[in-house]
Amino acid sequence: MRLGLLSDVHGNRIALEAVLDDMPPVDGLVCAGDVVGYNPWPAECVAALRERSVPTVQGNHDRAVATGSATGFNPMALAGVEHARTSLDENALAWLGGLPERRTVADGRVAVVHGHPDDPDHYTRRREFSGGLVARAADRLGVDEGDLDALVLGHTHVQHHGVFPEGAVVNPGSVGQPRDGDPRAAYAVLDVDAREVEERRVEYDTDAVADAVADAGLPERIGSRLAEGR
Repeated sequence: MRLGLLSDVHGNRIALEAVLDDMPPVDGLVCAGDVVGYNPWPAECVAALRERSVPTVQGNHDRAVATGSATGFNPMALAGVEHARTSLDENALAWLGGLPERRTVADGRVAVVHGHPDDPDHYTRRREFSGGLVARAADRLGVDEGDLDALVLGHTHVQHHGVFPEGAVVNPGSVGQPRDGDPRAAYAVLDVDAREVEERRVEYDTDAVADAVADAGLPERIGSRLAEGR
């Protein structure tokens, strides 16, 4: 079984379309959260995942948009939340609000969280990647550790993976706002049976997004940082 792994789309329709167009043949998609926030197209990105019935977990921006509570968000993040709340209809807001913090896919073989199995807001850096994360996910989900082949997470916007005896741990990177110095949209493909991960990047028109950010009245830095991968 092959899964296309997405995370941190952040309302960037142009980047999401580039990723979906570039996606090789897979048996399904999964999203590790933060469908909305920052960029100008929250409704289009929510619709794209809903139309494809993509299993998704709730990121911190998804939660903030659904609840209207963005405590601790910086001005750029707060502007993105406010833009999304005025752009989304009640059904889209309810969908975001109903997303789980953690779930399994692929017949229970892959766990999906946003930040960390124990804390959806924790930034799990690459130095923390270990098989112990798979064990924590199994414990939090109430499943047998031996049934999991992989853990998928996001939140850091930095693409990385590791394969351990307990299973693979994958951060596919950010579709809509990479922060690893590479401006190309990031995603990954997981071969569940082989526990193999292919990290993938695809170019998209960051200038067009920056123009749309300005047209939407969002902070200019939201758009300009995309060309830097920051």
